[in-house]
Amino acid sequence: MVIAVNCRLLLHNKLEGIGRYMHETLQLLVKQNPQHQFVFIFDRPWHQQFIYADNVIPVSVFPQARHPLLYYWWFNFSIPKILEKYNADIFLSPDGYLSLRTSIPQIPIIHDLAFEHFPDGISKSELFYYKTFFPRYAQLARKIITVSEFSKSDIQKLYKIEGSKILVSCNAASQSFKLIDQISVKKVRDKYTAGQPYFLFVGALHPRKNLSNLLLAFDYIKRQYKIPHKLVVVGRAAWKTGPMKDIYNEMQSKSDVVFTGRLSEQELCEVTAAAFVMCYVSLFEGFGIPILEAMQCGVPVITSNTSSMPEVAGDAALVADPISPTQIGEAMLKLINDDTLRANLITKGFERAKIYTWERATKVIEEALSLR
Repeated sequence: MVIAVNCRLLLHNKLEGIGRYMHETLQLLVKQNPQHQFVFIFDRPWHQQFIYADNVIPVSVFPQARHPLLYYWWFNFSIPKILEKYNADIFLSPDGYLSLRTSIPQIPIIHDLAFEHFPDGISKSELFYYKTFFPRYAQLARKIITVSEFSKSDIQKLYKIEGSKILVSCNAASQSFKLIDQISVKKVRDKYTAGQPYFLFVGALHPRKNLSNLLLAFDYIKRQYKIPHKLVVVGRAAWKTGPMKDIYNEMQSKSDVVFTGRLSEQELCEVTAAAFVMCYVSLFEGFGIPILEAMQCGVPVITSNTSSMPEVAGDAALVADPISPTQIGEAMLKLINDDTLRANLITKGFERAKIYTWERATKVIEEALSLR
């Protein structure tokens, strides 16, 4: 079988949520299925890191699909030519986009429908594209893969898709995320927070990630309780960050907030493992990989009580209403003041993280492709 794969989000040293999912599952997929040929389709020069085995043919196809008009051209004109050239039997698209101009079977991985619930978080042109085409993709797909039971239910409800058509994969934490010793913890904290313990936020800086309410919660507990803790913010600036910047500028404790920007994988592993608490209080997620990354590092987690996050965290995290800075702050204080609770969450987190593996995720992709 010739399996063509949309690999445009496999970007060297720039992997985010979907890119990380692609990297971890595709390398297992090609190595476990050497009898099949994979055509990896990129929209820019590829990096050798992502050519995982001899049964991968990399292809770079113009134009770079980074804007709705270019999405349309790339998927509906460039992709069909490649599918025909390599006589592909099926097209796998891990970011959910499909081609409307090919007759071969297609399988999208639709991680979430955040744009349906939080349309203000993206540009008007992106929103128009998503709302126009993703319902069509869902109907066109032979099978749909998603990453949580929550997202499966959401796709079923909003796009009127039969549940039997949707397979639930998962995300997982890279094995690079692991417990580190106290000497290493001190070294990381010395580097980023002058030796102080810190709460950690990981994610692109845009409204849905809810950094604004986390900043409000952090500022409140700093003012009221004079704690020594810092807040470390890891992630690239995305869009519509104005309100977050306004809140930050009004904070009394803004000098205790450390913005690192994007970090390398090794740096992110170190910063996660040295954190006091992971604060992942997004407004909406299809999964939420940083929850598992922190758990695997022995770091307790505060997450939101919405969308997929309670499903992923189980009873191994504290949950809070993400629109309530008070609830977020109370959860932060609990983990400062209650060592027993903190220890229990760490123990449960280690076990919870073991449930989610890239092997498990890859098996679902193989099932969708009819490889098993």
